[in-house]
Amino acid sequence: MTEVHSTATIDAKAQLAPDVKVGPYCVVGPDVALSEGVVLHSHVVVEGRTSIGAHTQIYPFASIGHAPQDLKYKGEPSRLEIGANNLIREHVTMNPGTEGGGMITSIGNNCAFLAGSHVGHDSIIGDHVVFSNNVMLAGHCKIGDYVIFGGGAALHQFGRVGKHAFIGGMSAVENDVIPYGLVVGNRAVLMGLNLIGLKRRGFSRDRIHAMREAYGVLFAEDGTLRERLVRVADRFGDEPEVMEIVDFIRAESDRSICMPRHDRAA
Repeated sequence: MTEVHSTATIDAKAQLAPDVKVGPYCVVGPDVALSEGVVLHSHVVVEGRTSIGAHTQIYPFASIGHAPQDLKYKGEPSRLEIGANNLIREHVTMNPGTEGGGMITSIGNNCAFLAGSHVGHDSIIGDHVVFSNNVMLAGHCKIGDYVIFGGGAALHQFGRVGKHAFIGGMSAVENDVIPYGLVVGNRAVLMGLNLIGLKRRGFSRDRIHAMREAYGVLFAEDGTLRERLVRVADRFGDEPEVMEIVDFIRAESDRSICMPRHDRAA
């Protein structure tokens, strides 16, 4: 059965599925939908047109679904959609979308947002993503599956981070990060591939070796990046992970690609 603490304030129009638990002093607005097994531990505020997927847990003083921090926002009926099995810790803030960015902020499944992290308006986040403490994600960002942000990292608005990438703690990332990449620093530079993450997630030695070879060609000194992309695509066309990197770089973007400071192999 749904459990709602006597001190919580739940709007009569809010939708609460079975087995939802709402702790002390929480506030849930009229356009909120909480799926089965969602837990709001205490002092959580969920407002706006916000849906939260099954078995997601939200900890004290998180602010979920309030108006975007965008001065152009005029009250348009934008949404925040949060998937299932997410962990949202203390003081996390997540904002809905805006008219200028597609009207939706979307978060996948099985993610962890640690204390003090922020998800800006119109951002799209994949599955199994980890935001360590105090990570700052600006508006209109796109984050692939299995990305990990170290504590205090920040991503510029309209930035993209490809799947399985790792962002080092305290990094200021102003350019796009390739899939499987590892970036560190202020301003962040590409340091190679996220080899530890790839090994932990079961990528074979042969697949990692192919990615390392392709990385060496792609960020070599000779020729232009466009020319090197052609060489990599011709040589590694049968390697799906390599082609994900190629396609990511070729895709349209508002940002440049994060590059190595010094040419080096992964």
